[in-house]
Amino acid sequence: MARVDYFHDPDAPKANSLRPAVSAFIQDDTGQILMIRRADNDKYAIPGGQQEAGETLTQTAIRETKEETGFDVSVIDLIGLYSNPNHVIAYDDGEVRQEFSICFRAHLIGGSAKTSSESKEVVWVPENQIENLNIHPSIRLRLSHGIDRKGKVYYT
Repeated sequence: MARVDYFHDPDAPKANSLRPAVSAFIQDDTGQILMIRRADNDKYAIPGGQQEAGETLTQTAIRETKEETGFDVSVIDLIGLYSNPNHVIAYDDGEVRQEFSICFRAHLIGGSAKTSSESKEVVWVPENQIENLNIHPSIRLRLSHGIDRKGKVYYT
């Protein structure tokens, strides 16, 4: 399904839904960050997606990472809670979702890179190469908080 992200855009459509979602910030032993190139908007992002009924938020992060990247992870920490009403995502089915996402820090435990219907590319990116990628501002914020490692949980 195609989507358009609106971020602090006065012409954005009004949100008509709010659904819990998660993302996972994963670094390998060399400090590279696991990222995907999304199939729906061609931007780079950390793995993540919508919570399904019957699963916890951490189970969602583990499942979404596996589905989008092929890697197995364990959730080890909370990075932040993101609920910016000035960030909405319009889908081609008419849904306009207000951002509501929980970002976890996760640890790689296995698997191998594998794309999916949601990911055109799975890459490990050195911190100093993040600036060179096409990344939505909301994901850049999560990356910044994940890299920062101050131990304080971010929230809006």
